[in-house]
Amino acid sequence: MSSEMPMSTKMSSLVSGTGTAEQGRELLRDPLRNHGTAFTARERDELGLVGLLPPAALTLDQQAVRAYEQYRRQPDGLARNSFMEALRDRNETLYYKLLVDHLVEMLPVVYDPVIAQAVEKYSHEFQRPRGVYLSVDDPGAVETAFTNYGLAGDDVDLLVATDAGAILGIGDWGTNGVAIAQGKLAIYAAAAGIDPSRVIPVMMDAGTDNEALLNDPLYVGVRHARTTGDAYDALVDAYVTTASRRFPNALLHFEDFGASNAHRILNRYSQKACVFNDDIQGTGAITLAAVLAGIRVARTTMSEQRVVVFGAGTAGVGIADQIRDAMVRAGADQEKATRQVWLVDQQGLLLDGMSDLRDFQVPYARPASEVSGWERGGDGRIDLATTVARVHPTILVGTSKQGGAFTEQVVREMAAHVERPLIFPLSNPTEKIEAHPADVLRWTDGRALVGTGTPWDPVELEGITYRIGQANNALLYPGLGLGTVVARAAHVTPGMIIAAAEAVAGLVDTGTPGAALLPDVADLRVTSATVAVAVARRAQEEGEARAVLGNLVQDVQDAMWQPVYPQAVA
Repeated sequence: MSSEMPMSTKMSSLVSGTGTAEQGRELLRDPLRNHGTAFTARERDELGLVGLLPPAALTLDQQAVRAYEQYRRQPDGLARNSFMEALRDRNETLYYKLLVDHLVEMLPVVYDPVIAQAVEKYSHEFQRPRGVYLSVDDPGAVETAFTNYGLAGDDVDLLVATDAGAILGIGDWGTNGVAIAQGKLAIYAAAAGIDPSRVIPVMMDAGTDNEALLNDPLYVGVRHARTTGDAYDALVDAYVTTASRRFPNALLHFEDFGASNAHRILNRYSQKACVFNDDIQGTGAITLAAVLAGIRVARTTMSEQRVVVFGAGTAGVGIADQIRDAMVRAGADQEKATRQVWLVDQQGLLLDGMSDLRDFQVPYARPASEVSGWERGGDGRIDLATTVARVHPTILVGTSKQGGAFTEQVVREMAAHVERPLIFPLSNPTEKIEAHPADVLRWTDGRALVGTGTPWDPVELEGITYRIGQANNALLYPGLGLGTVVARAAHVTPGMIIAAAEAVAGLVDTGTPGAALLPDVADLRVTSATVAVAVARRAQEEGEARAVLGNLVQDVQDAMWQPVYPQAVA
């Protein structure tokens, strides 16, 4: 995986899957091996490229300058996303060089939020396939699909699969959602150095309930309603079984599965394969990292926290699970830790007598007897304000997408009982955030410790500059993936996830007034390397590592792929 390869490996990097050395126009059409105008005179002579390129030989750095000029000329985010995808189709090394050099600027373009627009337009902007496309109508073809892709054995470190049932905040987008898997893998490569030639994006097409897609003559996916039940499970099982067998050292990452399937699939396969769900575990872990940093500032302990989560879907319950597990790791009893978490959703505070609870919400439902004297609205629900007033939480998390839900009344009530309240309005985009950081700080006289799901400018209050930490999953999952790959871990364990959160929290300077609770996204490569070391170490300690590890810091550095052109000729 290191960019420093022996000469024989460098030469073989220009060999196609058929075993025949690529030459001439064939080589220029291969995005993994094409150097474009960076091929030297000697390389052009030996690889049949004389006369096929303009005479001047540019360096990769010069190519990146030109590509960035072209990128900046694009009129909007979607156009820039399309430009980057076209560049990726021509020259992957240059694509990643550009992305690494401008990661903070381009992260929102190649992934959230612009990726949502790319998903919506995927069938109409389709240029070429990238990845493996699986159909619920033909689960028996899963083996054939991976065979045709041409990678096997130890050729693959990571697969990102989606069924596109719940894309970001835009819902069910069928096969269009493959862009999510492709974008996620781009971040893995740019932020953590996962070799892009050793990854596979996977679209698990179970159909779609999106009527606009089903009636779009250009839609490229399976053209029927979304399949559920046994047929859906057969596709998932065929994928996990086949991928785990063919790529025994690879991490299987699940992305943007609907709430009805995400927890169920993760629970089914977490002990059988090396699987990870970023919407559940990644979101939970990056929020936990902010909590760990916050309690250092507040000088409290993990086991004594009281948590209210507003929005009990995939992300909200994933956050609850991670905080509960951290409480248990800090010495709390499992049942007691679970009782220290309150979930509020569209039906109000979740109670054990409710008939519409999802299985992953059930452990947190409160006994009806516990709330017999609590105030209820006209609809019989116990709302967020009442829950906060009764519980006196130390941590308040929002994943509800209900803009303004953390009202001044709610925040002031919380702050009246807690010296340093941890308040995390995580919903995005901006119009759906539960409260603006400046308001939260003003309502608490600067005592609140705030984290958000989107980037915010610093807040000036009473002579202190408060920097707002962004709970961006990209701070955690790339390093977690890299550590898992380096260790060749058999499973992704709760301990490895907590180790990742602790590593992120450990990078925060909590001694400076107003400091952010999470590292800056600008330092993603450093953060990812730090997380990878911690994750690989925990995998080793737990007996999950199958690789022989030496100096973990050096092992991680050696594993981080860099966007550089390998020497193309001997």
